[in-house]
Amino acid sequence: MKVVILAGGLGTRISEESHLKPKPMIEIGDRPILWHIMKHYSYYGFNEFIICLGYKGHMIKEFFADYYLHMSDVTFDFTAENKMEIHQNVAEPWRVTLVDTGLNTQTGGRLARVKKYIGDERFMLTYGDGVSDVNLQKLLSFHEKNKKTITITAVQPGGRFGVIDIDEESPKINGFVEKAKEDGGWINGGFMVLEPEMFEYLDGDMCVLEQNPMGQIAAEGKGCAFKHTGFWQCMDTQRDKYTLTSLWEQGNAPWKVWK
Repeated sequence: MKVVILAGGLGTRISEESHLKPKPMIEIGDRPILWHIMKHYSYYGFNEFIICLGYKGHMIKEFFADYYLHMSDVTFDFTAENKMEIHQNVAEPWRVTLVDTGLNTQTGGRLARVKKYIGDERFMLTYGDGVSDVNLQKLLSFHEKNKKTITITAVQPGGRFGVIDIDEESPKINGFVEKAKEDGGWINGGFMVLEPEMFEYLDGDMCVLEQNPMGQIAAEGKGCAFKHTGFWQCMDTQRDKYTLTSLWEQGNAPWKVWK
């Protein structure tokens, strides 16, 4: 089954780094977040990727073109034979199609532009800026059982700030508590499964997938939510990047399900 990754946005909320590189190429540890996402899918047996490029998409193309150089120890011999020797061949079981989907194209428009690479078959879709420990095989089984056009992984990100416990009868502060995830609503966490019927709801480059298409599908009763209460984190800000990098460097990254 093919996996489509939306990787073309401008990433304005993390502009400290996105002015230099596309958001999916911002690193967690020493690997782009895009790599982390792909390793997650690959662990569950999904190895064919279609990546929707936009802003600075050439950098993503260059990353895969030079994948061996990025991931392996290499000797360049300029003395006689002028050859390159790769000492550690890091191979992934991946087939990666990189598609330029426009600089200002919206999410629905990007998906529509890669239809010819997907064909008339079920596929997965996610964003190039979020990691999770969601079980993708269970997600797929859930989708197959419910027989809907789209299944969305729903997550509860919780609040970014703690809550002040204030006495009801005076301005006295009783304490400070962290806002629980359960206090917040469910949001679209990506990691979706879609039927090819989805393309019937897409209309032009300015189509925003999360607005009219999903709204219409929901109104017709053709969508369902796979509730995930485990780890999920998007990388919208520098603070998010520091959080994810810290987990990775401490060897405590919940999304690292692979060996």
